[in-house]
Amino acid sequence: MKILLALGLSVLAGSATAAETIRYIALVNGGTTPAGHQWVTHGDDGVTKVDFLFKDNGRGPELKEEYKLDKDGTFTDYHVVGTSTFGADVDESFARKGDTAQWKSTTDKGQQAVHGAALYTPLGGTPESFSVAFAALAKRSDGRLPLIPSGTLTWKKLADVDVSKGGEKRKVQLVAITGIGFTPNFAWATTGDSPRLFAFIFPGFLQLIEEGWEKNAADLETRQKAEEKNLLVAMQQRLAHPLAGTTLIRNARIFDSEKATVASATSDIYVQDGRIIAISDAGTEKRKADQVIDAGGRVVTPGLFDMHAHTSSWEGGLHLAAGITSIRDMGNDNATLQQLIAQEQAGTLLAPHIVPAGFIEGESPHSARNGFVIKNLDEAKHAVDWYHDHNYPQIKIYNSFPKDILPQTTAYAHSKGMRVSGHIPVYLRAQQAVEQGYDEIQHINQVLLNFPVDDKTDTRTLLRFQLPAEKVADLDFDSKAVQDYLAFLVRHKTVIDPTLTTFDFIRQKDGDMSLAYAVVADHMPPDVKRGFYQGTMKIPSADAAVTYDKSYQKMIEFTGRMYKAGIPLVAGTDALAGFTLQRELELYVQAGLTPAQALQVATWNGAKYSRVLDDRGVLMQGKRADIVFFDGDPTKDIADVRKVALVVKGDKAYYPSEIDDALGIKPFTPALKVQTAK
Repeated sequence: MKILLALGLSVLAGSATAAETIRYIALVNGGTTPAGHQWVTHGDDGVTKVDFLFKDNGRGPELKEEYKLDKDGTFTDYHVVGTSTFGADVDESFARKGDTAQWKSTTDKGQQAVHGAALYTPLGGTPESFSVAFAALAKRSDGRLPLIPSGTLTWKKLADVDVSKGGEKRKVQLVAITGIGFTPNFAWATTGDSPRLFAFIFPGFLQLIEEGWEKNAADLETRQKAEEKNLLVAMQQRLAHPLAGTTLIRNARIFDSEKATVASATSDIYVQDGRIIAISDAGTEKRKADQVIDAGGRVVTPGLFDMHAHTSSWEGGLHLAAGITSIRDMGNDNATLQQLIAQEQAGTLLAPHIVPAGFIEGESPHSARNGFVIKNLDEAKHAVDWYHDHNYPQIKIYNSFPKDILPQTTAYAHSKGMRVSGHIPVYLRAQQAVEQGYDEIQHINQVLLNFPVDDKTDTRTLLRFQLPAEKVADLDFDSKAVQDYLAFLVRHKTVIDPTLTTFDFIRQKDGDMSLAYAVVADHMPPDVKRGFYQGTMKIPSADAAVTYDKSYQKMIEFTGRMYKAGIPLVAGTDALAGFTLQRELELYVQAGLTPAQALQVATWNGAKYSRVLDDRGVLMQGKRADIVFFDGDPTKDIADVRKVALVVKGDKAYYPSEIDDALGIKPFTPALKVQTAK
């Protein structure tokens, strides 16, 4: 979900030369069937027109873009129209006349004085906008370009590579652009005085490359991953503080994740080589230590779990700064995820521990192309075998999975000792999926789709979002049908991964600050904050807006009802790393859980249903030293979950304020520093 939002709505826009058309093809997960295109036509009149379409997993943006450039390579006029990933209208324009710049979108509008070269950054632009950035930056002797509304764009060449098409050869360059978002954006550019986009590659997911040159995409992706890895290793070395030997944590108030209680008295925690060796009353631990951390009476919890991530190499800092030391990856390119797991385990990647879930999708025009895409039971069993052989504790089944082979597939996975979860396969209801072997359901919309669908409803499309937005508002939770459903889920001990925060998008209107991130918005880089005002789902009328908001509030309520009925919850996000989990826990409290119960869901439950409770998820002797130190007390005020002062992950310490600084985020609380023992 988040990858598509980033691709469709927040990159940049176009380039210009004499009349010509440059065509790009979008490929997904190393496939050969196009999932979209980008056609760029540079007119003799100086107007560039871009036609961009991308569809994966039954959704994706469709955009038409036009612009003109000044002699410095920046926009004088710009306009884009179309639809976003989830169907919201896109209509954005920009114009600069002299020293006055004006812009207007469905989200915002503004005017400011601009002196000299400055590049407007569209909210709803296409990947071709890298070309404008490349050409404009090439004209700057200092390699820096002011941005409108705010910020500064910089670039750095990382590699030169020769590519070929038949007998034609070309040299392209890998460029890292900074100044937009939290981390660098990477793209392949042509060389020369006026470089433009050659390929945009999101490793493990998307390859957008100039038509005819597709055979070079895999090699470019391999080289890009190697260059990114070098930067990531340097980042980990800079931000990870080794805890070699022994560490004594003094005066900590320990959160008991099994009982959801916090001790009133303080304790000492003695750690050796990343493991908890002993816990004792404060002041009674007399052994010497190489490092000392004085918790000063702070509440400490086990590392938090995000149970619904689709991880990438650059988002680990956001997780760790939020106290998330373990994530469950719920669907990824298999080769990419294996590499990320290996790098994290080797200590070279700034990242939480990764628990993988094996993604299995069925073949259809709406298929998501992660993991394995299967057509029959033999292929489904092969996928299960591969995941079992690679130590995946569970599989995740997706929208297009053939319903006729679901019972046999879940039984086969269970015979291997694996859990089964996922979206509800098309033309089934949630109750049927559980009857046929599901141990867990992802997303609150999938849970509540049990009621408005029938055996002809195509939930591979945007209907899986639209129907809950339209129908849940009037769903009577006290009715016999709903109460029977709750009792059914209790009997089957079905685990629910609600991802409530992510579904805030069903009620967010363009121009309104996202309530999912409103509390943290002022800490964000300017372009990230601006994006929080952007709606992603089409809300057709004022009456619909009221209905969608009511439906969302009832989704929160239903989550509380499930918990109180005895249905286990796990805390997942499927959105912006770190900050989304913090909001998710707030929503659980809004649903009726106590703050301590919400923290239990994000620690004990996460470890239990990831099947790593023997290793972490609770602070006790023998467990891994994944420990989060909070200012304030999140067991009383869940908002204090944002006040993370220190994170220990095994044999390394991380200062959240230091990570935030590196990502362009205003820190939330001062760091608690590790001290060398005297």
